[in-house]
Amino acid sequence: MGHARPRPQHLAAKLLQIRQSLGLSQPKLAKVLGVREYTDISKYERDVNEPPLAVLLAYSRVAGIPLDLIVDDSKELLVREHWSKESASG
Repeated sequence: MGHARPRPQHLAAKLLQIRQSLGLSQPKLAKVLGVREYTDISKYERDVNEPPLAVLLAYSRVAGIPLDLIVDDSKELLVREHWSKESASG
C-alpha cells in the first residue's frame, strides 16, 4: 500500500489564527464553513482531528487566502488586518 502523508505540524495553530483574525466564535465559524458540529472546530484547533479537504477549502475561501498558506508548514500565515466578520458573512 501507499505511505501516509505527513500531517502538517502548524495546521491547528493556523486554523485558530484564522478564526481569531475573523473575530468569530467556534459556533459561528462552524456555521460559516458548513461544519455540522462546532466542537469539530475546537478539535481542528487543538490538533485532535485534521479537517477534511472540503473544510480546508472553506477556510481558504472565507479568509481569502490561498490554501497552500494554510497547509504548507514551510509557509508562514500572516494575520491580515483586513480580515473581518464581513469576509465570513459573504
